[in-house]
Amino acid sequence: MSLAETHALNRSREIPASTQSGYVMLLVSLALVVLAIWMFVAGVGGEAKNGLMVIAAIASAVVGLLILCGFYMINPNEAAAIQLFGAYKGTDRTEGLRWVLPWLTRSKIAVRANNVISEKIKVNDARGNPIEMAAQVVWRVTDTAQALYDVDDYREFVMAQMEAAVRSIGSRYPYDDIEHLEVTLRGNHEEVGIELRAALIERLAVAGITVDECGLTHLAYAPEIASAMLRRQQAEAVIAARAKLVEGAVSMVEMALNMLSEKGVVELDDERRAAMVSNLMVVLCAEQEAQPVINAGSLY
Repeated sequence: MSLAETHALNRSREIPASTQSGYVMLLVSLALVVLAIWMFVAGVGGEAKNGLMVIAAIASAVVGLLILCGFYMINPNEAAAIQLFGAYKGTDRTEGLRWVLPWLTRSKIAVRANNVISEKIKVNDARGNPIEMAAQVVWRVTDTAQALYDVDDYREFVMAQMEAAVRSIGSRYPYDDIEHLEVTLRGNHEEVGIELRAALIERLAVAGITVDECGLTHLAYAPEIASAMLRRQQAEAVIAARAKLVEGAVSMVEMALNMLSEKGVVELDDERRAAMVSNLMVVLCAEQEAQPVINAGSLY
């Protein structure tokens, strides 16, 4: 049997606890106290003393007061794990006033949603660039037995697994890709968030915790390379813009030459065609407006 299978067999599992309504037991406790007072008065009052009545009154009072030790309250989105001398006996999720035998201990645990934002973590992305990441996670306890008994501190466990999952996802993808040919941390937030949630659910299953929502709240290059990477991004953006501009200019020059030839506006030999192409490319690709020059003589 593998180690993972052994751990799976040793995991705790939440089961319903056998508890009672606190309101019913409160009435029983009050009835016993009233009965004890009546029997005590009846036993010691009058001329005939009745020792059995006094003993019964004391026993009823002790039982009534003992019942009071078994009351506890469960608020909305809260649960109580019941134990008997260290042995887990079940979990009570019923809201309101509840009661169990006084020698059973109760450990309360919140099952409401928790929102946590991790600290900024420095990670090396898929290309080895140091980046900073932080994640926001909404999680809640689904199995109280696992959360209380299978991990030391389930809240610290969540924080540790968040950091491990963020590091794993951050090292799996590059920070950015100017050509948009692969999944990146900056350009594919939804895909990265879905994968991060799946990784966290798998990691936190041992603690009986599920993740409702998660995503990156901070993503940036590390300060030591931020300025250099910014210049690289700017250079890549300029190159991409230039390539697009040249591609459009070539298409427009080709279209102009074809239309001139088809409509017979002017007959262009190779030299004139080359001059026109040069002029059009300068006009279309220049960063500043081109100044027109009127030729009053021959092209030659």
